[in-house]
Amino acid sequence: MGRGNGAHPAHPADAGHAPGDGLRKVVLGSFAGALLEWYDFFIYGVASALVFGDLFFPDADPAVGTIAAFATFSIGFFARPLGGVVFGHLGDRAGRRAALIWTLLLVGAATFLIGLLPTYEQVGILAPVLLALLRLVQGFGLGGEYGGAALLTIESAPEERRGFYGSLPQAAASAGIMLGTGVFSLCHWLLDDDQFEAWGWRIPFLISALMLAVGMFIRLHTEETPDFRDTRPAVPAAERPPLFELLAGHRRNLLLALGARLAETVSSNVVNAFAVAYVGTQLAMDDRVPLNGMLIASAVGLLVCPLAGRLSDRVGQRRVYLFGAAFAAAFAFPFFLLLDTRNALVIGCALVLGYNLGPTTMFAVQPTMFARMFGTRVRYTGLSVAYQVSAILGGLTPLIASALLAAGGGAPWLVAAFTAVIAILSWACVRLIGSPERFPRPPVAQAGPGAPGPPADRDPARP
Repeated sequence: MGRGNGAHPAHPADAGHAPGDGLRKVVLGSFAGALLEWYDFFIYGVASALVFGDLFFPDADPAVGTIAAFATFSIGFFARPLGGVVFGHLGDRAGRRAALIWTLLLVGAATFLIGLLPTYEQVGILAPVLLALLRLVQGFGLGGEYGGAALLTIESAPEERRGFYGSLPQAAASAGIMLGTGVFSLCHWLLDDDQFEAWGWRIPFLISALMLAVGMFIRLHTEETPDFRDTRPAVPAAERPPLFELLAGHRRNLLLALGARLAETVSSNVVNAFAVAYVGTQLAMDDRVPLNGMLIASAVGLLVCPLAGRLSDRVGQRRVYLFGAAFAAAFAFPFFLLLDTRNALVIGCALVLGYNLGPTTMFAVQPTMFARMFGTRVRYTGLSVAYQVSAILGGLTPLIASALLAAGGGAPWLVAAFTAVIAILSWACVRLIGSPERFPRPPVAQAGPGAPGPPADRDPARP
């Protein structure tokens, strides 16, 4: 899987996939934009665990306030499928680059405005309403980011190294967590608790404006992918919208991708969102313990992502993904046993292992594995829909986990069981995914505007 051999005929697009300055610019553009958007999305999760409950839901007791804050965290995930469909359509019709410029602008603007929001004490119920609306805008923009940032790199890379190059934008998620938790940790270190709650929490949101300016500059100077350029002349003007074509010709693969994605999104949000609140609230430890642990875990993730991607070019994305899902299931109960030691070093090790060998390993190879399952003309939409629809459960995970924790009388074992069951389900879905040796190629321009795509473009990953 993922490697060509002499038996395959040459394709005109291959000439545009040679590594060089163009590919490096594409990788930089994908990484920089994805870094900003993941930073923006993750700092909201950290703020929900640390301060949003007190600032926007002050009348509730601490546990209920945290659940309410996680509820606003979750609603962003409901906007992501809509963003995936809208920007997937734009990306499959107008180009990957055009869609990514808009996703970056939306997420960056919403994040900056969250940093300017008044609190409940200042404007009453209007404060959580505005917070929820801006979170929806964030989710809508991020809904189109995943598919586009990954495809911009994958479709520009050589066939035999697409697993590695596809993992590089994914590393931006770890970089976003590292940067976000690093900024929050620095604010905690420089400010006392009163200062942090009064105004210090705004700093991570406001500095995103600088990152937005840099990201926009880079993306405006990024080229379109060779795969999309080759496909465009062969797409009939009256062709069905990508979503309809996806549902008609790739339904089985879409369902399998949805199921496969669940293990990554659930285990990731248990580790980097719920565990932060669990250690700080349920175990009554200093917030800096989980924040520092996630800072180290995300730093390690920057290395794990490309290593997993490189390995997947040798053994296949499915095998790497199966390992990650199996680890997420097996580590679900030991993870909370380690947290419950209340030892900072042990907690840090639990976060590093739980974050990297499970969700990060799956996340690194996910876009390349999913991209092989869809034809070029619906690939942006296919990746976005598969990723973002399943992300709804991921967004609800901190809320579900908080409710399960309460149902378990403060013991985390229901949360661990929930994580393990989801991971086992995803492992089974990945086992059913086919293993095409090469990416399905776009129909060539010479085929004529009304010619159908090759068989691989209709359902490329059927076993």
